[in-house]
Amino acid sequence: MAAESPRAWITLRSLAETGTSEELGRYARSLASDELLHAMFRLNRDEQTRLLTRLPPKMAASMLGDVPNELAAEILDDLAPQDGAAVLNEMDSDSQADILGSMEREEAEQFLSLMSPTEAEHARLLLAYEADVAGGLMITEFLAFPEATTIEQITAELKRVAHLDEGYHIDQIYALSPDGLLAGAVPLIEMVGAGGSTRLADLMSAVRPTKADAELHDLAAFFDHDRSPSIPVVDDRRHLVGVVTREAVDHAKAMQSEEMQRKIQGIVGGDEIRTAPTLKRSARRLVWLSINIVLNGIAASVIAFYQGTLSAVIALAVFLPIVSDMSGCSGNQAVAVSLRELSLGFIRPFDVLRVWGKELSVGLLNGIVLGCLLGAVAWIWKGNPYLGVVVGGALAANTVVAVSIGGSVPLILKRLGLDPALASGPILTTVTDMCGFLFVLSFATAALPQLAP
Repeated sequence: MAAESPRAWITLRSLAETGTSEELGRYARSLASDELLHAMFRLNRDEQTRLLTRLPPKMAASMLGDVPNELAAEILDDLAPQDGAAVLNEMDSDSQADILGSMEREEAEQFLSLMSPTEAEHARLLLAYEADVAGGLMITEFLAFPEATTIEQITAELKRVAHLDEGYHIDQIYALSPDGLLAGAVPLIEMVGAGGSTRLADLMSAVRPTKADAELHDLAAFFDHDRSPSIPVVDDRRHLVGVVTREAVDHAKAMQSEEMQRKIQGIVGGDEIRTAPTLKRSARRLVWLSINIVLNGIAASVIAFYQGTLSAVIALAVFLPIVSDMSGCSGNQAVAVSLRELSLGFIRPFDVLRVWGKELSVGLLNGIVLGCLLGAVAWIWKGNPYLGVVVGGALAANTVVAVSIGGSVPLILKRLGLDPALASGPILTTVTDMCGFLFVLSFATAALPQLAP
C-alpha cells in the first residue's frame, strides 16, 4: 500500500476541475482504495459530483461500493441521470439493488430506465425481494450451462465472454436439466483435469439450494454448518435465479448488528456524513433530541412530585442519576441480547415469558450485588446505614425492572409489528429513569425520620 498523502484530496479536486479525464483516472488509480475514499470525503458535495462524473464509471462504481447504501444513493442522485446509470451499470447486481432500494421509487425507476436492459432486469429481480432475504442478498452473476455441455464447450464460452470480472461467482459451475431446472454443481477446480469431451453431467454433484424468500438467520445457519462458499437460490419451480455467497451473509449480519446498535443509541434518519447539507444533518439529529425532551420531562415529573423529600435529604440528589444510569446499562445489555437473538432466529415473539424469566434471575442477582455496593458507598459517605438501604434497595429493584423491560419489550414490539431496535431504547430509558427516581424517593419518604438530619 502506498504511503498516504494528506494532500491527495487537493490534487484530486484540482484534476477534477482542470485536468483531463485520463489524468484524473491515472492519479486515482495510483491511490490506495481507502486513501481515495478518504480524499473524496474531504470534498464538498459539488466537488464529489464533479469527481465521479469525470472518473471512469467502473472506478466510480468501485468507490461507491465502499459507501453506505443510503449515502451512495444520495451521491448518485446528484449526478446527471445518464452518468448515474453508467456508474450503476458497472456495479454487481446486489450492490445495484441495495443502492436503488435506498432511493425513492421515482428516482430508482429513472435510473433503471437508463441502465442497460440486462443490468436493469437483474436489478429489478433483486428489488422484488426484501434486502435481508436470499433474493435480496443474491447476485445474478453466476455461470450455468445445460448438463449435456462438454468441458471443451464451457472453456470456449469462458474465453468468449470477455466481460466476466471479479463480480462473477465462478467457484462453481451450475448444471441445468433439459427443462432448465437446477440439476447440480461442479466446482471449477474439478473441471481442470477433466477431458474436453467430458460432460457437465458426468462431473456434477447434487446441490442443496435455498428459496428466494429464505431469511438471513436461515442462511447464516446454513453457512455455520456447511463449508460451501455459496448457496444457489431457486424460485418455486426450481429455476436458478441467483447465488448467495458466504461473504454476503456475513456482511448482512454485520450491517444488521450495526444498524440495531445505531437505533438503540437513538441514531435515526440514516447514515450521516459531514459533507451533507447542514440543515439536513441538523434535522436528522433533532428528531431524536426532540423526542428525548419529552421523555426526560416525564422522568423529571417524578422528582417534582417528591420535592419535599429531596429538599429534606439533599444527599439523595447525588444518587438519583447513579441509580437510573446503572440500571439503564443493565437494561441495555438485555436489549442487545434480545435483538441479537431475534436477528439470529434463536427466539420468537411468543418466547417473551421464557425470556423474561431468564432475565429476571440475572436481574435479581446483579441487582443485589450492585445494590450492596452502592449502599455501602452511601453508608460510608454519610455514615447513615438507612441511606445505604434506600439507595441500594432502589438500585436493586430498578435493575430488575430494567432487565425485565430490556429483555421482553423487543419481543413485544416485534409481535406488534413495530421496529424493536428503534423503539426499545427510548422505552427503556424513560421507564428506568422514572422508576429509578420513584424507588429512591419513595423509599426515602418511607424512611424519612431516619434520614433527615
